[in-house]
Amino acid sequence: MITVHHLETSRSQRVLWLLEELGLPYEIKRYKRDPKTRLAPPELKAVHPLGKSPVITDGDETIAESGAILEYLVERYCVEAQGELAQLQPATGSKAYRQSRFWMHYAEGSLMNWLVMKLVFMTIPKQPMPFFVRPIARALCGNVQAKLIDPNLATALAFIEEHLGRNTWFAGDAISIADFQMSFAVEAALARSAHTGQYAKLAAYRDRMVARPAYKRGIAKGGPVVMG
Repeated sequence: MITVHHLETSRSQRVLWLLEELGLPYEIKRYKRDPKTRLAPPELKAVHPLGKSPVITDGDETIAESGAILEYLVERYCVEAQGELAQLQPATGSKAYRQSRFWMHYAEGSLMNWLVMKLVFMTIPKQPMPFFVRPIARALCGNVQAKLIDPNLATALAFIEEHLGRNTWFAGDAISIADFQMSFAVEAALARSAHTGQYAKLAAYRDRMVARPAYKRGIAKGGPVVMG
């Protein structure tokens, strides 16, 4: 039995979505974030030394990192998949395969860096601090966002918008493993961008994604994706 060690409002939601698409039996072991720090609890270190989520256990296997988990599930359990799910891992050497590999790496290697920074610099001025420090923190964080984070996010979102204007899914016309890897970043980008109206193609993609019955089942079981 596959066990998903699931941290609330975390990236493990995309693992639940894939499991639901594949129709695989699994169980969820839930972990609550620390209410003050919003960090994962120490119990996760008993599962994997990094103490992070997502992590899955499958028999003797313990696998961490979203991309590695998604690849493991597709390679092990998607061999006999039918219909659109048969293309979750596009044929090696195909254009769809190259696109899928790019977006698998881009999600965490580039895009999430800016999204995490955005969240951090939005959060800092809201933390407890002496009243006379708050205006300084607000100004500093606002300056970093305006001059560094927001321009890079705008470039990333424009790049994604243009790509989705030519493709139904990230690897082309068929859903692939890359869509599961990108799903958290898509939700986070639309939640944290001040100009979401500029990205109609990205919003339409998100609507296609969340309308899938398997995605809805994953949300129903795992809870919301992006922290408020």
